[in-house]
Amino acid sequence: MTTMTQLKQRSLLGLKDLSKEEIEAILDRAAYWEQHSSKVHNVMQGKFAANMFFENSTRTRFSFEVAEKRLGAEVLNFSAAVSSVQKGESIYDTVRTLESMGIDVGIIRLKPIGVLAELATKIQVPLINAGDGNNEHPTQALLDLYTMRKHFGNLNGLTVSIIGDVLHSRVARSNLWALRKFGAKVQFCSPGNLKAPELDVPYVTMDEALKADVVMMLRVQLERHESGMLNSAEAYREQFGLTVERASKLGEHAIIMHPAPINRGVEIDDELVEHPQSRIFPQMANGVPIRMAVIERALS
Repeated sequence: MTTMTQLKQRSLLGLKDLSKEEIEAILDRAAYWEQHSSKVHNVMQGKFAANMFFENSTRTRFSFEVAEKRLGAEVLNFSAAVSSVQKGESIYDTVRTLESMGIDVGIIRLKPIGVLAELATKIQVPLINAGDGNNEHPTQALLDLYTMRKHFGNLNGLTVSIIGDVLHSRVARSNLWALRKFGAKVQFCSPGNLKAPELDVPYVTMDEALKADVVMMLRVQLERHESGMLNSAEAYREQFGLTVERASKLGEHAIIMHPAPINRGVEIDDELVEHPQSRIFPQMANGVPIRMAVIERALS
């Protein structure tokens, strides 16, 4: 087996081309790590993990860092805002520089689509996608699947409504690719100018979306309001927000999800964030064992 083939198998660039069996193995390993009460393990002692974020992040970056430290890895945090990228250094040169210094795995978030896939053909360490443009966000979808599986026991047959700005959402895409492999039905609900016509997914009304087993609200990218793609935050809430009134129509078994960060009072009312049917904060907690499993897979 060639080195590049091995790297590809250990890297996690997306879920579209990952098999159901591979995804299931990651979910099972995450369950293993979640059951361990000890916070720190030395399975990755002596390994160096570099978090390379060329785009702002709070939850994903901290979640990866906690996962790395729980595995006993040495952690290097890179921020584009205080790096030579500001002096004109290319993303490739930055990643290549860290590789030459001896990192064992790179976790990367960036805006341009396609750059990560190209990097993976040139860099000799496994790479993990922490979000690239509106392409994929695989670890977010994995923790979403893990959250659903914990609640329902099985993903097969679930109906999942993803509501909001699908056009610019990497979360929607990764969830779509993964959920379909497990026999779940995915449907979108979105303003007309924020749909993704290239994705073969049915769009439903808000009333129909609320009948699902899982109602996943996407973050409203308020900068779209400045560019004219959204009329206003208030108008969005009225038409596509999960209000208290709308939430009262959810089935008793249904759960509310959100990848965060949350715009309270826009895509979801404040009172619903920690509602008994909400799994928003458990989602965040589940991100740590999921990322432990993904990092372990990359370094094993």
